[in-house]
Amino acid sequence: MKTALITGASRGLGRALADELARDGWSLVVDARDPDALRAAAAGLGPSVTAIAGDVADPAHRAALARAAGGGLDLLVNNASALGTTPLPRLADQPIGDLAAAYATNVLAPLALIQAVLPALRERRGAILNITSDAAVENYPTWGGYGSSKAALEQLSNVLAAEEPDLAVWWADPGEMRTDMLRAAGEDADAAPPPEEAAAALRRLIGDRRPSGRYRAFDLAGPR
Repeated sequence: MKTALITGASRGLGRALADELARDGWSLVVDARDPDALRAAAAGLGPSVTAIAGDVADPAHRAALARAAGGGLDLLVNNASALGTTPLPRLADQPIGDLAAAYATNVLAPLALIQAVLPALRERRGAILNITSDAAVENYPTWGGYGSSKAALEQLSNVLAAEEPDLAVWWADPGEMRTDMLRAAGEDADAAPPPEEAAAALRRLIGDRRPSGRYRAFDLAGPR
């Protein structure tokens, strides 16, 4: 049985992707900051799930996730993200403390978790999927703080792919999704597609074990 560690799995894309992998028979280690929401999500994922509530920016929590994954990890999904200051400010007004907290969650925590589980992933010739954003590559006004953190995650992924050729390293833009995060950003989340669509596309990426690189869920989706 393959094992995946998915962060931010209580709702949105993380939960939808956990559902996809559970249906495919994967064993899962999942986390989220809200213990009640995580417990509810885990209840629908079947018996092969370990749920650990906590904040990925907390080193002790990351250590607990790595221990739970053990030596048999096939896939790490760095999905947990922080939007940062809301309403989204222009860079001229961006509180630096808020931006530092967003970088801690969106950049430093994924790298630290990668470092913690790399030995297990190398042993299984596994894969890493880092969830990024179109805001990493587009100049959307007021998205500079969040977008720059995702751009940093993309470049870390790009270099990691070169340094770890035996692993599959993907950084994927899921596109707009009907999520609480998009709503908190002030966008019309109700007009966006559900996260299950992006999750199904990412399942294809994982199942096909595409080469390392940047992918968009839109391009991975099946025929429309």
